[in-house]
Parts: sequence; C-alpha cells; structure tokens
Amino acid sequence: MNVFVFDIETIPDVESGRRLYGLRDLDDKEVANVMFNKRRQETGGEFLRLHLHRIVAISVVLRSRDRLSIWSLGNPASGEAELIERFYSGIEKYTPTIVSWNGKGFDLPVLHYRTLLHGIQAQRYWEMGEDDQSFRWNNYLSRFHWRHTDLMDVLAGFEMRATAPLDEIATLLGFPGKMGMSGAHVWDAWLAGDIAGIRNYCETDVLNTFLVYLRFELMRGRLTQEQCNEECALVRETLAREDKPHLSEFLEAWVR
Repeated sequence: MNVFVFDIETIPDVESGRRLYGLRDLDDKEVANVMFNKRRQETGGEFLRLHLHRIVAISVVLRSRDRLSIWSLGNPASGEAELIERFYSGIEKYTPTIVSWNGKGFDLPVLHYRTLLHGIQAQRYWEMGEDDQSFRWNNYLSRFHWRHTDLMDVLAGFEMRATAPLDEIATLLGFPGKMGMSGAHVWDAWLAGDIAGIRNYCETDVLNTFLVYLRFELMRGRLTQEQCNEECALVRETLAREDKPHLSEFLEAWVR
C-alpha cells in the first residue's frame, strides 16, 4: 500500500502578472493588488484563475507498507521548480494512489500549469496506458479512476453543488480542521516572510485529508474498524514522535 496524500499552498504569480498587464515598475504587493482588482471586476471575488497561482508549499502524508511520514517537500528556501520536481519524483518512485481534497479542481490543474512553465517532465504521472497497460483503465488523470482519489469530488457524487469544505467535514468527524491559518491568509503570511507558518499550515491540512481518507476507506469496506483504529493510532504515535509544535497542537485538538 502506497498512499500519497498531498496539498499545495499558492500565492499570486506576480511575475506573470507583470508580463500580462505591463506592470514592470510596481513591486510584488502592488502587482498582486492589480491582479486581485482585475479578478474582482470579473467575478466579484479575488480568487485568481488557476494559471496565475505560484506554488510555495507542497505537503504530503506518505503511507507505505512499513511507515507513515508527514512532511513538506524541499525546505523553506526551495524554489517552486524544486517542489514540483520532488512531487513528481515521489510518483515516479512509488506509483502511489494520490489523494487530495479538491485536487481535480485546484491542486492538479495548478501543478499542470506550473510544470508546463518550468519545463519539468512527469512521465509516470501523465501515463494513460500507452506504455503501461495497467494505466489504461486506472490512471492519475481520468476523473472516475482511483489512482487519484479526489475525496471532495467522490464524496459529492461528482456533483459540484454537493461539495463541502475540508475544514467542515474534518471537524464533523472529530478531526481538528483548520488551525490558525487559511488559504486566504497565505499571501499575507508570504509577504511577512512566514514561509514556515505556511508549510506548517499545509501539513495540518494534509493530515486532515488523510484522516478523512481513512474514514472513507472504512466506509467503502477497504478497512475494517479495527484497521482504521490502528491507522489512527499510528498517526497519533507519529505526531507525538515528531514533537513539532504545530503537530503537537494538531494532536491536542484531535477529539478522542
């Protein structure tokens, strides 16, 4: 069993904003404000189109046969290209089931655009059965395949109007949910130089996703109740062993 749960955090791609809108004389914050204003004029909100996001953190939970690991790819100084390369190298190495919350609607399209921008190869990820027949009916890209399990999409029955926020579902199930930050505050944290806080927040989000995934696997009969309890106990043990403040806080907030 190789399960690779992931989440990304993004900020406005101000370099692309400069090129698209001719804003070379403005600083990053000013460029981002122009981008937000243009988006408000289009939609009434500030959420940028996906090709205008830049990835600043990718956090994962890897559950393999003999271990459970929770970490953010690279280090606080790693550039976007390195984070993306590390993400795809994990897929090349483990060929895991990748699990997300709204990965189809956000994380993966953003990764696609940024991978294209940086010229990064991801052959295993893009395999559709041409070279490996096992990917023909189960690959990372097709919506109804399991090699990428988008929990939000699946639980909503693939109906957009039925989707729910991860925070609310996690909280309903007794998991901590959002802790201290949200995606809307990542840009402010970036401007303040708090990349560590962004990475920590991303790790707690991916932990929530993994715990919801365990309950999902119980629901569809791929885990027994005993096995689900054992997996949750392993998560608790791992968080305690890591002895990091944000993970300890997550553990304390987890309803027993």
